[in-house]
Amino acid sequence: MKTSVKQPISVLVVIHTAALEVLLLERADHPGYWQSVTGSRDGDELLQETALREVGEETGIDASQFQLLDWQQQNEYEIYPHWRHRYAPGVTRNTEHVFGLQLPHPVPVTLSPREHLNYQWLSWQDAADNVFSPSNRAAILQLPEKVQHV
Repeated sequence: MKTSVKQPISVLVVIHTAALEVLLLERADHPGYWQSVTGSRDGDELLQETALREVGEETGIDASQFQLLDWQQQNEYEIYPHWRHRYAPGVTRNTEHVFGLQLPHPVPVTLSPREHLNYQWLSWQDAADNVFSPSNRAAILQLPEKVQHV
């Protein structure tokens, strides 16, 4: 159930392949800002449910068909001032929970046009160099040790 303000609890989902190719999305509200899938928790949904929902909304990928792993990692950061209006008055910090979603190979993506302009699959090194968020970059740089070779 959508609330009128965003919760300062979110997920970051690094979508990748076993070959360490990473999916990046270009933000519609800030062209040139590339990122992994992100989104705030709705209501009291479990964080895994938030990750599944956000992947579906932002990419059209049914994440339940693949290996979604909770990396058991949290990042707390200051919300960029230009996005604070989305939160309750006085909320300035967000806690982000990191997940990885491994696909067998790069797949075409169906973007939500109000959220994203474009997508690209990049090597993990190039993806880390292209994201604007420090926590997103740090998560991508962990991929070589996190990836499940299946």
